[in-house]
Amino acid sequence: MPDESNLLTGPWPLVSSDATDWLLELCGDGVTGFMPPAMPDSVWVLNAMYEHERGAAGVSYHEYRRARLADGSVRPRVFAGIDLEVGVATGGGLGRAEHPGRGWRRLRWAELARRTGDPVVPDGLLPSHRCFPSARREGSWPLGVLPPTEGSLDRATWNRLIAVLTEHAPAGPDTSCLAYYNPLMLATTDFDNLHVQAGRLGDAGILYDNPAAEFSPSNLWARDRSWVLCTDYDLWATKVAGPPALVEALLNDPGIEAVRLPDTP
Repeated sequence: MPDESNLLTGPWPLVSSDATDWLLELCGDGVTGFMPPAMPDSVWVLNAMYEHERGAAGVSYHEYRRARLADGSVRPRVFAGIDLEVGVATGGGLGRAEHPGRGWRRLRWAELARRTGDPVVPDGLLPSHRCFPSARREGSWPLGVLPPTEGSLDRATWNRLIAVLTEHAPAGPDTSCLAYYNPLMLATTDFDNLHVQAGRLGDAGILYDNPAAEFSPSNLWARDRSWVLCTDYDLWATKVAGPPALVEALLNDPGIEAVRLPDTP
């Protein structure tokens, strides 16, 4: 279990895991994140993906990896005698993500959908690695594209989402909130003592760099339960459930890409 002692004296101290009881009743199991129904409305905020202006569009991550293994420029990954090179190198990642730097631009999901003919999110699915099959070759993304990471908002989207939540909260940055990190994020099997922290919405930026996890929080919610967000460990997006005005603001915000999906808790 991670050392959490350095978190207890900061602006987001640990609180009793009983704070998630209402989410358990509302959503069911929260092992990968408590996924809320509409409250009364909801929207999905999509994780950012990027495209390099001179990306090697004709080469996939898997092909590139195999070529480097073949010429000896990288060594095979082996752990405890297990060959980790089995399977396809998709190019996808897990956890927090930053802007990749010079030469990269944000590739909107809507733009990629127009380019490939794939829907932004296929019917019956949630935003995940199953999206955009036409953009990949045998499951592997082009080397010039950085697909969204699983289980965490990217930093830019997290910062903008917190800003929009603050703009629409009656108490603004002083809004009292709670944050939950699921056990998978913390590499712990202690499902009876869930990791919950309490703090101000205005201090939520530091939650992104929580040293106990390499992810944005699984759930963040206002103490008055007027809204709640969920970043599931296995998905490429965050569901925000709350009032219609908040949902419309997220749909129309230029710094965020968001979509409505048929509501499923």
